[in-house]
Formats: sequence, C-alpha cells, structure tokens
Amino acid sequence: MWTFDNPPSKLIQEKYNFALTPAWLERVRLASVRLNDGGSGSFVSPNGLLLTNHHVARGQLQKNSTPERDYIKNGFHARAAAEEMKSPDLEVNVLVSLEDVTARVKEALKGVRTPEQEFAARKSAIAAIERESLQKTGFRSDVVTLYQGGEYWLYRYKKYTDVRLVFAPEQQIAFYGGDPDNFTYPRYDLDMALFRVYEDGKPVESKNYLQWNPKGAADGELVFVSGHPGNTQRLDTLAELESERDTGLPTTLKILRNRIDSLKKYSATGGEQARQAASVIFGLENSFKALEGRFKGLLDKRVMDAKRADEERFRARVMSDARRKSAYGGAWDQIAAAERLVITRNKEISFRGMYSQLANLAQTIVQYVAEVKKPDGERLPGYHEAQLESTRLQLFSPAPIYPEMEIARITGALELDIAESGADDAFVKLVLDGKTPRQAAEALVRATKLADPAVRRQLIEGGEAAVAASTDSMIVLARRLDPLRRELVKWTEDKVQAVKQRAGEQLGQARFAAYGKSTYPDATFTLRLSYGQVKGYPMNGTIAAPKTTFFGLYDRAAGFDYKEPFQLPARYIERRAALDLSTPINFVTTNDIIGGNSGSPVINRAGEIVGLIFDGNIESLVGDFVYEGEANRAVAVHTAGMTEALRKLYDAGTLADELLSGKR
Repeated sequence: MWTFDNPPSKLIQEKYNFALTPAWLERVRLASVRLNDGGSGSFVSPNGLLLTNHHVARGQLQKNSTPERDYIKNGFHARAAAEEMKSPDLEVNVLVSLEDVTARVKEALKGVRTPEQEFAARKSAIAAIERESLQKTGFRSDVVTLYQGGEYWLYRYKKYTDVRLVFAPEQQIAFYGGDPDNFTYPRYDLDMALFRVYEDGKPVESKNYLQWNPKGAADGELVFVSGHPGNTQRLDTLAELESERDTGLPTTLKILRNRIDSLKKYSATGGEQARQAASVIFGLENSFKALEGRFKGLLDKRVMDAKRADEERFRARVMSDARRKSAYGGAWDQIAAAERLVITRNKEISFRGMYSQLANLAQTIVQYVAEVKKPDGERLPGYHEAQLESTRLQLFSPAPIYPEMEIARITGALELDIAESGADDAFVKLVLDGKTPRQAAEALVRATKLADPAVRRQLIEGGEAAVAASTDSMIVLARRLDPLRRELVKWTEDKVQAVKQRAGEQLGQARFAAYGKSTYPDATFTLRLSYGQVKGYPMNGTIAAPKTTFFGLYDRAAGFDYKEPFQLPARYIERRAALDLSTPINFVTTNDIIGGNSGSPVINRAGEIVGLIFDGNIESLVGDFVYEGEANRAVAVHTAGMTEALRKLYDAGTLADELLSGKR
C-alpha cells in the first residue's frame, strides 16, 4: 500500500525488471478516483466514463429506486446521454497534487508542553493549511497523517459532484452467491458499475484514463492496484491490538448484530420494507463478516506472537540508543495507559447511539450552526472550512428517508443501549423521557420534518437563532444531547487522542530513525499503489485456480439447482448459448488490498486496465493487521468477462465500444 510520493520502484525493478516511470505514475494517479460512498474507481474513457463496483454504486442505486423501479434488483442501463441518472449525493475526488507539510505542522508544536496543548496546536495548524490551500487553489484540501504522525502530507483533490449512473447489472449477478460466497473464492460476480462524471453540464474531458484491455490479465502476470484502502492497523502497538481484540471488535460486532437483526425484522413485514432495508443490511452484513474475520485474526496466537516479536525488536532497537530512548522510549507505555483509560468509558462511547438518519442530520445541524462561528482551528472534525462543502452535500441530499424504517432502527438501537448502559444512563434517560424505546422512536419520527432537505437548508441558513427556536422533535433532542456529546468528545480528545497522537508521532519518528521509509504507512483512505501477480493459492488441500469462467458460473448454479442465492438472472438463462463460456469472469492476485479498495482498477505494465477489484478471500481478512502472501488474495472482475457480458447479455455494445476505442 505504497504512497505515490514513495513508490516501491527499486523493489519492482529487482523482482520484475519493470521500471515505474514518473509519467506512468502520474497518468495512473490522475485516472484513479475516490468515491465518498466508501470506494475507489477509475476513468476508463476520455469522456468521463468511470468504472467502479456495483456494491460501491449500490447506495446511489438505492437512493434513485422507488417501489415501481428497483434498480438494484433489475439493474440499470442508460442507452443515451439523456437517460444517464443523476446521483443524489455522490462526490468523486481525483488527487491532483501532494505536498509534504510535516515541517509546518511540527513547527506549530514548538513550545507546547502538554499533550492537550499539542493536540490543539496540531489541530489548528492542520485546519490553517487546509483552509489556505482551499482558498488558493479551489481544490478540496486534506492534510493526511502518515506513519502515525511521522509525516503530514497535504493532498489536493479535484472534486466532482455531478455524477450520473450509466450502467449496473442485476444485484443477483453482481453479488452472485450472496453472503455465503462473500469473502471467498472461487467467485463468479459481475460486480461492476459505470458512471459518467460531469462538470458544468458536460461530461468531463478525462484525458488521463486507463485504456481498456479486453484480454485481461494472464496467470503469473505482474499487475498493479491503484486505489484507496480505508484503514489498516499494521503499525499499531501491541497494547492497541489487544484493546481492539478484547474490547473494540467485540463491541462493534455486538452493535452490528443488533442493527442487522432490527432491519431484518423490519424487512419481514413486507416487500417494500425489504426493498428499503436491503442496501443497509447488505452493508452491515459485509462489515460484520469482514470484522469477524479480523477478530479471528487477533485471536490467532500466531498472528499476535508475530506482532509481539516485531514490537520487541523495534523497542529493543530504540532502547539501545540513549538519545532515542530518551526521546521515544516512553511512547509504548503512554499508549497503553490511554487504551486502559478509554475502556473505562467504553459504554458511553459505544452505546449512546440511535442509528438514525434523522437523528444524525439533527446532530449535524445543531453542531454546524455552532461550529461555523468558531475559529477554524477550534472546530469539531467535519466542520473546518475545507470540509464544509462536502458536509453540505450530504446534509442537503434529496435521497429518500423512510419513516417506518427509522422507527425500527431507533427502537433496536435504544433497546441495545438500555441493555448495555442501563436505564439510568444520562443519554438513555434523555432520549426515552419516560417512554419505551418504541414509543420514543415513534414520537421522534412522527414529529420531525427533517426528511425534507428544504427544511434542513432553512435551519442551516437561519443559523443558531433558527435552530434554537426550532420545535422539531429531532432538533429539540439534538440540542438536549449536545452537551453530553461535547463533553465526551472533549474528554476523548484530551485524555486519549492527545496522548496517542503525541506518542504515535514519537513512534513514527523512531521508526524513521530505525528504518527510514523502507516500508509503507498504514492505510488512510488515500491513494496507494500495490503490486503483485495473478496467482492461484493452496486451498482446502488443493489449489485454487487463478481465474474462474462462465463455465464455472453455470456449474455453480446447477450444483445448487438454481436455488437462492445461486439462481441466475433471466437473461443469463435465455442467452447462455450466445456466450463464450470459456471467458474468464473473476481472477485472483497477490496484491495487498483492504476495504476501500473496492472498485480499484487492476493495471498491467502498459498502464491498461485488466480487471476490477471487488473483494478479498477469507485468508485476506487478517490483512488489517498483517499481510501474508501465501494465501492472501485480492479478487477481481476480469475485463474479458465484463466485455463479454456487456455485448452479449446486456445489449450494451455502444458502451463496450466506448471502453475499447475511447470514443463515445
């Protein structure tokens, strides 16, 4: 997961005899995109055509769907430009420049004495850098922390918010095999979607795009993945990993199970309810399975022993030098103390939620009008000047909110809050106000108008006075909860984040002193480059093939007698004879990926796209903490399979022609 300022050029040259040139890297960087729905993508034509996963696009498909038009179930295909469907709240970012601002951030920390002062000074300096960059360039400007604070980089993004859906297949083939096949291999998924990015009402001229290679990748071939891995914890201390194992992940899994159960009960009440909840359940179940795999990794003695040995070697190296010991030697103990402290308030941190779109909007509105009046460097995260435009995009989204589903979500969350924190918890008492969870949920949802984006806009434009005068049920509750939330944020910043940031920065500096930049930083949902090979792996006492084909898809369906979740969309039955069944559909590579890489292009030496990342295998789930190349595999859709399907199954020859020729 290498940053583009520090690519592994020497390693690739030595292992594969391939030179990464500045021109190659720049074109790949400018062709790669990040989507605020939590995934990656790439430009694949000079006319703004953007390729990502169906499951990344799923949120926008859901928001555009209605009881009469279910784009997730039935798919979508715009056969002309006028039919391309606007996304309600999708933001696309292209990384246009990177700048090392470490010296400026660290300069702001000189003279401060306490972790709390250092936290405030760092926060203020970062906000100032982002604000100045935004004002100077107009680009979205994010200061990214790398190597636990060893480095700070300013990433500037060209931002697009007019993003229109062009093509998506049926959910049944995009997520073939459903949850049983999720995070497994062999796979047979057409997990793809195509958007077109517009600016000023016209498709953008995406001069830096990836040429489509319809042959795809071959066994043993060197390939690259350029995408935005979300988060890894490979540089975490042992104390942080033990806290995650013993408290963090068990708590998160408990919350996810509650959310899934609540929505499944709601789905069981009718077909329309099932449609409304399907995408949310999909995301929750995907997260649950991924986190469960990570949890099992932390329970694996072999993994933890390896992490312990790594830390002991690093620590011994620091302690063997008197200067390094004085400067950095206390960092591990400081982080361990902060982890012990945060556990004391775990119930308040974890079980004070309502799991509600409406409640979240109310909280954002109440905080927004208060935060924008403060100096930029003193604001809560999300409300700095450089972040406000993206915050408003989400705040004023016209996407539908379903009241009955909101009631179900709030009811389930409050039941869990009571079970974990008790009826006397301050948050629980404020929200319930003497009612049962169901009664409280119904009263809040029935008496709010925040589902209307015009109402939300009026409150924001009216400022603190309008919010203070509002009698909207959700706003009233958000005002009452605001002091509780701010106290917890302040405590967490002062007692935990401030300590961990200072100690983490010390460890980052110690790591540089010991190893330099010979390795990559943890993932931060910023652009990274991974290299690897198309390669099968040992599995269940045999060998997993490097690719799967349409032959395998039909065989798997027949093996389960076409029963759910292994049934096929009608067109796959009706048009089977038109297909070349030997065409590859999915394949695996040794590339190092994690959540957030979904939708990343797989690229060959020529800089052509040969595949589309959509998943990892079961063995990859421990990759949050350690990469192991023997069986850890990234799973991708093959360009040959996508081309075959577009032409022969979806009558999308015009789209295939644009991909192959670059002409619309």
